[in-house]
Amino acid sequence: MSNSETPILSVKNLTVSFPSEAGRVDAVRGVSFDLLPGRSLGIVGESGSGKSVSSMAIMGLLPETAKIQGSIELAGEELLGKSDREMSAIRGKKIGMIFQDPLSSLTPVFSVGDQIVEAIQCHEDISTAAAYRKAVELLDLVGIPNPDRRVKNFPHEFSGGMRQRVVIAMAVAHNPEVIIADEPTTALDVTIQAQILDVLKTAQRETNAAVIMITHDMGVVANVADDVLVMYAGKPVEQANVYELFDSPRMPYTIGLLSAIPRADQPGEEPLIPIEGNPPTVINLPPGCPFAPRCPIATEECLVEEPELLPIDTGHGERSEGHRAACIRKGHIFRKQLDGVDMYPTPKKAEESLGHIPREQREIVLKVENLQKHFPLLKGALLKRRIGTVRAVNGIDFELRQGETLSIVGESGCGKTTTLLQIMDMGVELTEGKITLAGQNVVEMSRRERRAARENIQMVFQDPMGALDPRMTVFDIIAEPLRAFKYDGDIEDRVEELMNTVGLDPSHVDRFPGAFSGGQRQRIGFARALASNPAVVVLDEPVSALDVSIQAGMINLLDNLRAELGLSYVFVAHDLSVVRHISHRVAVMYLGRFVEVGEVNELFDNPQHPYTKALLSAIPIPDPEIEKTRERITLEGDLPGPAEDISGCSFRSRCPLYKLLGEKEQQRCASERPELRSTGTDHEVSCHFYDHAERNHLES
Repeated sequence: MSNSETPILSVKNLTVSFPSEAGRVDAVRGVSFDLLPGRSLGIVGESGSGKSVSSMAIMGLLPETAKIQGSIELAGEELLGKSDREMSAIRGKKIGMIFQDPLSSLTPVFSVGDQIVEAIQCHEDISTAAAYRKAVELLDLVGIPNPDRRVKNFPHEFSGGMRQRVVIAMAVAHNPEVIIADEPTTALDVTIQAQILDVLKTAQRETNAAVIMITHDMGVVANVADDVLVMYAGKPVEQANVYELFDSPRMPYTIGLLSAIPRADQPGEEPLIPIEGNPPTVINLPPGCPFAPRCPIATEECLVEEPELLPIDTGHGERSEGHRAACIRKGHIFRKQLDGVDMYPTPKKAEESLGHIPREQREIVLKVENLQKHFPLLKGALLKRRIGTVRAVNGIDFELRQGETLSIVGESGCGKTTTLLQIMDMGVELTEGKITLAGQNVVEMSRRERRAARENIQMVFQDPMGALDPRMTVFDIIAEPLRAFKYDGDIEDRVEELMNTVGLDPSHVDRFPGAFSGGQRQRIGFARALASNPAVVVLDEPVSALDVSIQAGMINLLDNLRAELGLSYVFVAHDLSVVRHISHRVAVMYLGRFVEVGEVNELFDNPQHPYTKALLSAIPIPDPEIEKTRERITLEGDLPGPAEDISGCSFRSRCPLYKLLGEKEQQRCASERPELRSTGTDHEVSCHFYDHAERNHLES
């Protein structure tokens, strides 16, 4: 074989187990793959499937209590059995690692330059001055502006995306043969995610490294991967090149993952298709296929023996060696169907309780006018003095009508969550503005009146575990608002009714939150929010912490209950695919103001503002045919700080259209702040030149 066909990394039958009080945890149960130079392998699966444990085993970073068996060869050299000192000579030099949280990957008390220099000098006999010059070159490679100046900054002086670029710079400092990226974009905005993926591709081209991309986002896999390994319960269940896996998956679990994903390029008219149940605990697994209890086509034979990962029979006695699946019925599965019948039928959509009443005829349940929330920017340890103002929310207006979902989207720091908190706080310490809830101006209410009005608006938080008291039973958690608002009915009956409403077993009311999965905990939080029969439910990233298969069921639940009960939602999320699926109207926010507002399909299919276009172009689409060929609008730089006093259009420093304008037009952008103006039916945009003749150049 030529060098290009020789694997740089070869993993054979890797198993990892840990001791626990409940028994042996078989976290990885036989992972095998070959990785060629310059190729990218995407490893996907739900939480607990063994993805990260496999990567930590390759890096030699597992604790001593872990029992590791099998083989891991790097360029023909066996890594298993090496001491930590021996692995230290390989980590960072031959294998680079990019972790999920860049802030915890960097030491806060050292500048980024010092940390890159340390990484360089660990494996190279090089002077500090030369190492600093190389550090500057690396920061320039990953796209950090003014690298000669920023090299002296500390991690807290960088945004999340910039910190991740620093981590990538450290990972590629020695031209490694393998780069392992463990969820490198999970905590990032969609625009920053697109930049990081481009940086990672650039780093791979410069080093010809093989890349392992561990992620739960199938859109990211479609973007970066050449080959895909799908894991379930610690074991690979399907393996193929990215085009074949997305076009014709053969394992029911893979089909379920792909079917559960909302897509930003398609209207969300039909319910998502969830995978029922939860992944198994990898302790004393019963015989048979671990996916059988959740599989829609499982038979008695599936419970007898766990199927092996074997090549697909393409017919006429031929086999596709590159495409393997662990399912005894794989030969009858084609294009997400079993013998021509859909394996995962689309769930029934709930009927709208309000029927087809036009939006303009529905009751306004929440109205926000000129909402502003500013914070003083202080300096000094003892004698603090005000040196500026943080304009977190800087004058927004919207109406929420009965039975509709309004989603607020934008990058981190744009003011989305502050808007929600001001609404929930009912104008207490509001800088300026008016909030009308169910026809009442809550800003002018007394404390007693405000407390009574809270019955009409409730909130579901992002982290279901952090939002639930671990010392309280589910019954007490759901009953708490009933007692607070002096519910005059039978509380036990109401709690049981609420648990049935959100799809939980009422017999589990005496359990504590720790006994439930993430999706179930979020349902508990939603049941608590519904307890007081609110008109409005505020949702702050309610599904971002959930696996995609569990997320689909939660999204369907939210939409069905909105339709059946006539609820209205204010929904905040960074996943624009979810936003398109669940929303009726969308407001795009930038630096405390709305820059575009409109009906969901009109805004997604016909975006007007340059910022909205950039956001939508950055969304990964779970289709490699589309994802690998489409062009993106790249925003240069990061979101300016809300404390900056910016005249005119606050987006102009990053705006691709601004660069195409003439001097006179640019002067208008610099001096005059654009206001929202109508561009059609239920569509407003805040841009002086959104209809400029050269706006089509944005797509290039």
